[in-house]
Amino acid sequence: MSVWIDEGKCTGCGRCVEVCPGDLLALRPTTNRAYLRAARDCWDCMACVKVCPQEALEVKLPFSLADRGAHLRPRRKGKHILWKLTYPDGTVEEFLLPTVALPTQKPTQD
Repeated sequence: MSVWIDEGKCTGCGRCVEVCPGDLLALRPTTNRAYLRAARDCWDCMACVKVCPQEALEVKLPFSLADRGAHLRPRRKGKHILWKLTYPDGTVEEFLLPTVALPTQKPTQD
């Protein structure tokens, strides 16, 4: 897996470049659009995908996780992220997950 960037949607804000823990993203000097320097080095943390305000980044999933050609795209919704999984046939699955840690149970004292 690696990140795929739609240069038509990218506005060159640079947020993805700033958050990439592997320093794998950069802005092309000629177009001011994001690009991935080395796809093989991407560990799919999806920090860049989550932070993009234009939804220009997504992850193409391998066949072992979903049908070939499926892609995963998140969209922020308040304190949640809506993950949208789109299969090649157009079928869509959505998962709404919180972005903040959920409260844990307090340990009981015996």
